[in-house]
Amino acid sequence: MKILNLYAGIGGNRKLWKGVEVTAVELNPQIAKIYQDFFPNDTVIVADAHQYLLDHFQEFDFIWSSPPCPSHSRIRLNTAVAKGQSKPVFPDMTLYQEIIFLKHHFNGKWCVENVIAYYKPLIPPKEIQRHYLWANFHIADIDFKGKKNHFWTQEDLSKCKGFDISGKDCGHRKDQVLRNCVNSYLGLHILNESKRNIQPELFNSPPV
Repeated sequence: MKILNLYAGIGGNRKLWKGVEVTAVELNPQIAKIYQDFFPNDTVIVADAHQYLLDHFQEFDFIWSSPPCPSHSRIRLNTAVAKGQSKPVFPDMTLYQEIIFLKHHFNGKWCVENVIAYYKPLIPPKEIQRHYLWANFHIADIDFKGKKNHFWTQEDLSKCKGFDISGKDCGHRKDQVLRNCVNSYLGLHILNESKRNIQPELFNSPPV
């Protein structure tokens, strides 16, 4: 199975995938280097994931995308914006562009992941804990350790996510890099679910 892993970060969603050929796309070269250190057999490309999707989508069997989430996040709205620490911003429509594009143009299996938004989603998602998921296959409910980790220390996050980045140069706050990792058990669950039949009606799964 050839997988395209977009906005790959350091590879939280990819950690438990076995027997697959992965191309990971990450814009930040320092983060991409860390990903490559953890997954030396993957093809890692430093590029704009949004554009890479448009140019290369037909080359893969399964596509995972986790577009930037801060502009959709309830945390940003309810903390930084509400307290005057940040200015309001337009929600990044990259998220919905990719959902619509994949739905109508990609013949393989795909999943787009993001945080639970502060607004009603424009396209109904599947909801699992703190994640919104859009896919062209049914994703069964799953119970995994995905507790809120906004105030966890870097050490706690490292143990939870299974990545030790203490000696690595991230170019960002290391605790934030770890928080951005998708739970690896969720990543494995979604890949396994993608091998089942495509659901008859897209986005028809009610929230958990």
